[in-house]
Amino acid sequence: MTSIMTNASAMSALQTLRSINSDMESTQSRISSGYKVGNASDNSAYWSIATTMRSDNKALSTVQDALGLGAAKVDVAYTGMNSAIDVVSEIKAKLVAAREPGVDKTKIDKELTELKNQLVSVAQSASFSGENWLNNTSTAASGTKNIVGGFNRDSGGLVEITTLDVNTTSTTLIGAANESLGILTKDIDANALDADSTSTTARNYYLIDTGSTTGTSAAGAAITLTATTTDAEVEDMIRAVDSMFTQMTDAAANLGAVNSRISMQEDFVSNLRDSIDKGVGRLVDADMNEESTRLKALQTQQQLGIQALSIANSSSQNILSLFR
Repeated sequence: MTSIMTNASAMSALQTLRSINSDMESTQSRISSGYKVGNASDNSAYWSIATTMRSDNKALSTVQDALGLGAAKVDVAYTGMNSAIDVVSEIKAKLVAAREPGVDKTKIDKELTELKNQLVSVAQSASFSGENWLNNTSTAASGTKNIVGGFNRDSGGLVEITTLDVNTTSTTLIGAANESLGILTKDIDANALDADSTSTTARNYYLIDTGSTTGTSAAGAAITLTATTTDAEVEDMIRAVDSMFTQMTDAAANLGAVNSRISMQEDFVSNLRDSIDKGVGRLVDADMNEESTRLKALQTQQQLGIQALSIANSSSQNILSLFR
């Protein structure tokens, strides 16, 4: 039946055209934004996963910054420690020279004084971002410093911050307020280091005197040379300095290990962020080849739909010819 009141063909063509236009709008949105899942309405599950992972990736970016800051602190501490090791090695050599018969010990002591001053300068200068792991100005041990090393999310959705720990108590060279905390300022028992000693009496020596009165001060003898310094005393000083040297090399080795760990963690976090970006992209990124092909097809369908609607609308005009 043909009716001028209800044009079923036009209604069907219009409905098809509306569907085509809707699909074209969606395709154009994907092409312009680059996302096939740009909103929760597109795919709520994928959108939720992508949003969470993007947030985690932003947190990992901050972790990278924290690792860079931590690496800088470790680098500064290691550089200072390495320089101090060279100075202490020189001090040990001077003391060995002082053991030679006929040597003017007072002249060697002047060199020792300057080397001690250099050690103080190195320890005080090894500071980064307000932190100094070689010079402790507190009466308490500096303890363990934490460097943010990771951001983890478990299967239950719970997050955790992992850290890299550095024992800065073992790296303290100078206890400015408490001499017992510094490798160079605390008492070293030369008697315990003497393999031939049968005595139980401590023969304590320290290298640097900070003049501390607020904390525990070194009670032993300062490593200094005078004209009356005996050979036995010089040998005790050498033993004490060598013990300091050993402790410093151990501390430097630990700093080097932490530095290597930070470097590996930085590489891992960087690769992890790239992997997360790729994973999110697979979920929500639009395939531009597919979308461009779909757009071309929809444009053709749109043109055909418009033509079909035009034909359907013209059918009413054709009825007029029957009344002529």
